[in-house]
Amino acid sequence: MTKLLGQVAKFGIVGVVSTVLDFLILYILADFIGLHYLTAAALAFVAATLFNYAASMRYVFTSRFGEAEKRQELLLFVTLSVIGLGLNQVLMWLFVDQVALHYLVAKIAATVFVMAWNFISRKIWLEDKNAG
Repeated sequence: MTKLLGQVAKFGIVGVVSTVLDFLILYILADFIGLHYLTAAALAFVAATLFNYAASMRYVFTSRFGEAEKRQELLLFVTLSVIGLGLNQVLMWLFVDQVALHYLVAKIAATVFVMAWNFISRKIWLEDKNAG
């Protein structure tokens, strides 16, 4: 139980940094460059996800894949992240276009759901159950 709490705390720290990066890129792309909020959200999500992969696999999760299988691990991480991106995009559209929230407020709500998906899916499919 203590290992899980420590892991959740580390995941939270990596998540906060990833989220700040995600929001910052979204804001710059939407407000300064003028991209549509959904395009900006997708690009920001991808950048933050790449950072999150590197940080999560180094500091949070013990990989169940050996060095020779790192491509497989990355492919699985990307697949799980694409599902997260789809969830993010649907929720952003729902909250902005249907509920009429500002895109940054919508992003906060979407982030809560996507963060839960990310932790649970990575815990199930990426972590070595026998580590630690």
